[in-house]
Amino acid sequence: MKYGFWLPIFGGWLRNVEDEKMPPTFDYAKKVVQSAEKWGYDTTLIAELYLNDIKGTEKDSIEAWSTAAALAAVTEKIEIMTAVRPIYHNPAVTAKMAANIDHISNGRFTLNVVSGWWAEEAKQYGGDFTEHDERYDRTKEFIEVLKGLWTEETFSYDGKFYHIENTQLSPKPVQRPNPVLYAGGESEKGKQVISSLCDAYVIHGHTVEEARAKIDDMKKRRQNAGHDPLHTFGMAAYVICRDTEEEAQEELKRITSVKDLSGYAGFKDFTSKSQLEQQVQLQDYSVSNRGIRPNLIGTPEQIAKQILAFEEAGVDLLLLQCSPQLEELERFSEQVMPKVEEIRASLTNI
Repeated sequence: MKYGFWLPIFGGWLRNVEDEKMPPTFDYAKKVVQSAEKWGYDTTLIAELYLNDIKGTEKDSIEAWSTAAALAAVTEKIEIMTAVRPIYHNPAVTAKMAANIDHISNGRFTLNVVSGWWAEEAKQYGGDFTEHDERYDRTKEFIEVLKGLWTEETFSYDGKFYHIENTQLSPKPVQRPNPVLYAGGESEKGKQVISSLCDAYVIHGHTVEEARAKIDDMKKRRQNAGHDPLHTFGMAAYVICRDTEEEAQEELKRITSVKDLSGYAGFKDFTSKSQLEQQVQLQDYSVSNRGIRPNLIGTPEQIAKQILAFEEAGVDLLLLQCSPQLEELERFSEQVMPKVEEIRASLTNI
């Protein structure tokens, strides 16, 4: 199992807790990433949203791509996965920027391709927000342009959304043939694009059996498409690690008791503009990315056993959220990571 975490660009992950003691500043983000790198974390995921989806649209948030470039220059080992939404980007310019950050990081820059779901944000920031399936048609072309520019000396493309002629991109990315392309999606259209064009699959929080079913389905789709197996299967999860199960459940109750709806501005768009396989309740939405669904909640031993169950189901990257992030990531690295290895070793020796 590899361990990653979402970079705290919004000031936290809890929609009804006002101050999580994790300010949305580059200084705090840098401290978290540099510390996590020392603690053994493999990946950080930087969400790309121009409005604050967690604390309310009037609150501060950090821009993803400029942050990624800055972090690439002050880290050494950790993978920097940055979201990109085609409705806001020129793919040729994006390919150039990504190649440059890949060089800054010496081959540690990857992309999480997101087709987009927030109509109100698109209105404010000029995104071309179309119907669901058309957004995925755009995403397909976007990825084809990225890959073409990263792998061919001269590349032309004539599509519905993008047209470029005899384009040259130098230098190419450090990673060959291309920086790893992650993507997540629950619609049929989304799965078609991911299984045919992407390198890795990421999902929101799920139960073990839900995750197993999604991963098995994607493996079959990938095989039927005639491609090599996917690079990674990642899942978002919110962690509550405490000395006792009772303490963990008290914290869960505290963070999911909805009191103030200011941080729920994107709830309607998320649930209506996306084609989701599981119904999302308001309580689930209290924690970003359905993070409480995997039930990484309890003592270090309970969490470790749940992680091994997800590992057996096919998950090989956890993208963690926690609050306050710096302290909880340290706790997880000291108490849960070793416990996973301890239990795995004991099972192997049986």
